[in-house]
Amino acid sequence: MKMGLFKNIIVFTIAATFLMACGNNKEDEEGRSSPYKGVTTISVDETFKPVIDAQIQVYESNRPETKINVQYKPEADSWNDLWIDSIPLIISTRRISENERRYISDSLKVNIKQQVVARDAIAIIVHPKAPDFAFTMEEVKQLLTGKYSKNLTPVFDGVKATGTVRYLVDSVLKGGKLSPDAVAAQTSDSVINYIASHPNAVGFIGVSWVGNSDDSLQQSFLKKIRVAYIESTDSAGKYILPMPGNVYRGKYPMVRDLVYILKEPYPGLATGFAFFLKNEIGQLIFRRAYLAPMLKDFSIRNIQLKEGPIE
Repeated sequence: MKMGLFKNIIVFTIAATFLMACGNNKEDEEGRSSPYKGVTTISVDETFKPVIDAQIQVYESNRPETKINVQYKPEADSWNDLWIDSIPLIISTRRISENERRYISDSLKVNIKQQVVARDAIAIIVHPKAPDFAFTMEEVKQLLTGKYSKNLTPVFDGVKATGTVRYLVDSVLKGGKLSPDAVAAQTSDSVINYIASHPNAVGFIGVSWVGNSDDSLQQSFLKKIRVAYIESTDSAGKYILPMPGNVYRGKYPMVRDLVYILKEPYPGLATGFAFFLKNEIGQLIFRRAYLAPMLKDFSIRNIQLKEGPIE
């Protein structure tokens, strides 16, 4: 699909969706924000910066009287923001439990809503000249714990408090300990830059940082690193990349949710943005970022998207 045509579809669909879903185009009598007007601040797991930046750009471009300020943080810090009245929406990798929901709702006197809107893959990245660029999950566990047969150093976006590290410890290592030699980079792009200059390092980041070869920034990243293959869950000896189709079908072994948690007490800008993440255009933006959208099925639609191996 031509980019111009894609943008036209975005404009038309957003306009039609919000006209039907949100009614009037004014702030309420108390001066609170609406999906069409006002300012809000949201808190987001830093792992999702590329795709959430894209979502906000499209939302604001079609609602010029809105401004969404976003704070990108380690996941634990975003969860702390659930207690801050001025932050009505957080985006994380895990769902809120019923006990947590009830406790926060009772304490803040708000109704909390959550929705899984996409699934994200953890990509393994290596130096372009690294001899090892395909791993079994057993080898991944050995890498993470420092027991791999070769001298390879795991690199993360921090060694605690981040969604990536929490997933690897909880879901891959089942509570095991990370290698004492693991390197903590400050952000996901710092992980990429570290791998680009260290041939014996292996990085773990969200696929939205390196999946979209049409994005100019990610093009520059992909010139410096290589995305590794992981053994498929359904076929021993077959190695695959973290592409949306592999995530959809459960073939890629390292997958996590992208969840919004909303505590806005009225239908304001945060509510409008959360709704946007669920509608067709928001879901399509997730797909273009190489995440798997969970609420729309684009498999039989006549839309041509560039998709292929990540080299």
